[in-house]
Amino acid sequence: MKSVQNVLQRARQLPTMFVMVLVFGAGFAFGNHNPVTLAQTPFTQPAETEDVFEPFWQVYDLIHDQFVPPDGVPIPPQKLVDGAIRGMVETLNDQNSGYMDAEQYPVLFDDLSGTIEGIGVVIRDNEDTGGIEVANILEGTPAAQSGIKIGDIFAVVDGEDVLDFNQIELAAKVRGPAGTTVSITMLRDGERIDFDITRERIDIPNLESRMIGDTHIGYIKLNEFTSGARAEIDTALEQLHPDELNGLIIDFRGNPGGLLTSAIDVASAFVEDGPIVIEDFGSDREQIFRANGSYEHLGIPLVVLVDERSASASELVAGALQDVGAATIIGETTFGKGTVQTVQQLVNGGGLRLTIARWLTPNRHWIHGAGITPDIEVDWDPDSFDDPNDPQLAAAVDHLQSLTLAPVE
Repeated sequence: MKSVQNVLQRARQLPTMFVMVLVFGAGFAFGNHNPVTLAQTPFTQPAETEDVFEPFWQVYDLIHDQFVPPDGVPIPPQKLVDGAIRGMVETLNDQNSGYMDAEQYPVLFDDLSGTIEGIGVVIRDNEDTGGIEVANILEGTPAAQSGIKIGDIFAVVDGEDVLDFNQIELAAKVRGPAGTTVSITMLRDGERIDFDITRERIDIPNLESRMIGDTHIGYIKLNEFTSGARAEIDTALEQLHPDELNGLIIDFRGNPGGLLTSAIDVASAFVEDGPIVIEDFGSDREQIFRANGSYEHLGIPLVVLVDERSASASELVAGALQDVGAATIIGETTFGKGTVQTVQQLVNGGGLRLTIARWLTPNRHWIHGAGITPDIEVDWDPDSFDDPNDPQLAAAVDHLQSLTLAPVE
């Protein structure tokens, strides 16, 4: 084989460099396995696959030796590899598995760092058009200042059509070093609108907390299960003085998930002992993650708010608290993401996101496609969570006030 085949052979190596649990947009939950280095897991092609891959190498050789690009620009071997890997993963027909090239791979972890360099929008899939739309705009960011609106659909970025991009591909294209400019064409009500936006370094707020009026009810909203989420919740609880509260509301609405370790840490604040989540690998193989002993002993009733955008790690925590009776779940049925994915870095700088298991609640419920059904269902489709008329939050307050609690002196 040609020397390029050696490059492709190395690109087929799939050692686990590290594994995270993350939800990106629709929800990608990843497993929790021990990290190893690339050198620790050398890979050799199994002998039984040599015949299977003969047509692949035939096609590669034909393209390499005979293809004449219409535009006269040679196609780099790595681009052929990227296309081949994508095709293999797409054959799995699993929306939560996917290949990321070296440019796209870091995007997965930027969101959980709390800081990005970009324009400041939250994106989601538009089920009607198949494109990706603006779901939210962070206050004071370049996107907010440019005139981009919620509901705008990304059509072109820096001259490239992005209507068929997935969220990771789009995020990699839109983000870039602070101070650089990105040209974006948005679709809005059938019209194309052009924007030239200078990227900035953006700190992403992850938690807000407050007292709700004079109700003696605390409120904590968590936007994502980042590595620091539990520490942020602990700080918020300390500032709210739980011994003076009649109840606590934890808001997971719009929270797409995050780190598995973070979800277990957060759930452990409200579950004293026992299982938090069960990973089912099939063939009678499973792993049980239990409360880690960091129980807060709050001694007050808890409500968790959820909606149809609460996914993966949000559902994991809500499901655990519901199963053990630690909280009342109020809102709408959640997204329904019940599978587990690993992210494995490849030697070409890219990464593979692969479904490896399904996860179950402590009572062994599999919520995939069904979601978590609230104990008290309250529908709401707000334009913004800043809407003062929030029926789900009002229902949570009413529920806590209906409980027979001794008044706070």
